[in-house]
Amino acid sequence: MEMSRSALLFSALLLFLTYTTAPASSAAAAPANKYIKTSCTMTTYPLVCEQSLSAYAKTIQNNPQLLASIALQVSLNRTKVAQTFMNRLGKFKGLKPRQYGAIHDCKEEVEDSLDRVSRSCDEMKDLGRAKGNEFSFRMSNVETWVSAALTDETTCMDGFAGKGMDGKIKESVRAQVVAVARVTSNALALVNNFAAKHKN
Repeated sequence: MEMSRSALLFSALLLFLTYTTAPASSAAAAPANKYIKTSCTMTTYPLVCEQSLSAYAKTIQNNPQLLASIALQVSLNRTKVAQTFMNRLGKFKGLKPRQYGAIHDCKEEVEDSLDRVSRSCDEMKDLGRAKGNEFSFRMSNVETWVSAALTDETTCMDGFAGKGMDGKIKESVRAQVVAVARVTSNALALVNNFAAKHKN
């Protein structure tokens, strides 16, 4: 009975995973702005970049700061989804000690990443009032925090190393981590591009 209940709970988590990682229909249907499409070519995952940002084309227009800011917000939102998933997974009954430990460590990495991306979003909002050295300082903060957030996300899977950890739980965590890491990597590329343009 307990195994059946556990299997049912894990199936529910997988459904949550499928729902939260699927692109929103409105974003998929919205035609990608030419500026977004061109800007996304400099990212590591251009298709993910276009899909995640095309819904905001009217807001972004041709503004590199808005492009970077919204890319960060997308990363923040996706990290929150991963955090919710990890919290739920950590309460799953029947976990092996190593699985529980890996999930706990990964959850901490995701929380650290969430904090850094959140601070980056706030810093980007304040850039409009910054000039000269203050702008450079704030921009450097954003680049450093987003880079650190990406490291946190990729480090998350370290605890699942080894064949003994293979299985549905590992794969579900990997799917969450990959989804977050891709939008964060893209956000970092767009932030770096915005910073480079300002320097020039």
